[in-house]
Amino acid sequence: MISEGRLAREFWIHGRSRTCPVIDMHGHMGEFRGIYFPRASTDAMIRTMDQCGVKLLVFCHHAALFNPQIGNAANVEAVRRYPDRLRAYLAINPHYPDMIKRDLASFDRHADVYAGLKILAGYYGVSWDAPAFRPAWEFANERGLPVLGHTWGGSRCDGPDQVRYVATRYPNVKLLCGHSVFGDWDQAVALARDFENVYLELTAVLGVRGPLERFVSAGLSHKLLFGVALPWFDPHQGIGAVLSAEITDEDRHMILHRNAERLLRSAGLDVDALGVSRRRSGRKAAESE
Repeated sequence: MISEGRLAREFWIHGRSRTCPVIDMHGHMGEFRGIYFPRASTDAMIRTMDQCGVKLLVFCHHAALFNPQIGNAANVEAVRRYPDRLRAYLAINPHYPDMIKRDLASFDRHADVYAGLKILAGYYGVSWDAPAFRPAWEFANERGLPVLGHTWGGSRCDGPDQVRYVATRYPNVKLLCGHSVFGDWDQAVALARDFENVYLELTAVLGVRGPLERFVSAGLSHKLLFGVALPWFDPHQGIGAVLSAEITDEDRHMILHRNAERLLRSAGLDVDALGVSRRRSGRKAAESE
């Protein structure tokens, strides 16, 4: 379906919208295991964001998630190059408990960088409810931080049971279900309805016909967060899917920016001051497209 609504027409004509800035709550960055990403560098990702009106990207660098020698330094470097366009999730790797303690201890020193925490339980083979993750959950719960974790239907590491466990025991955590418990849409709806602190993030969901309308018809437009896992997917496609869905423009505003604005403000981020593409001087781009 091609939407003919006012907001969609603005995007179709101009490629972006002045009235509807986009906030992407699920990004990555950099190379990953030999996979070809045409826009994986920091500079290339910013150019992609400029093309389609993405005001802010909250991401976690692949190096932070999978390279303990580099760790979260890659996140810090990228955000400080583009402080008005990027914020990062601090990566939590359960196989390196000393690193978790070190990075959590440095969170406040990088208040200009971090918007929350990021976990990839399925990749690590460690369940959300494992003792290794407890310091991170307790830290986020004390501060009311967003935590983005990939979630999948049927998973024993980050499936519906694990989401319910964490949401119950850590009610102050803003729990962002990356991929929206992908494939188990009934459980995704139930979790977002049952827990005030559970949100559904839409990476990969937007490539499937039907789930977005299902979430909205269930009364969950205020719990949905736009994301495409750039550079894995392209925000043009994701935005187009939201614009073409059989939902209202009010729903689209909620999904594309208002829910994220509310969430980030609750975590202490001045969202209104962001969105201008201004790279700090004196730093040469480390990567090029």
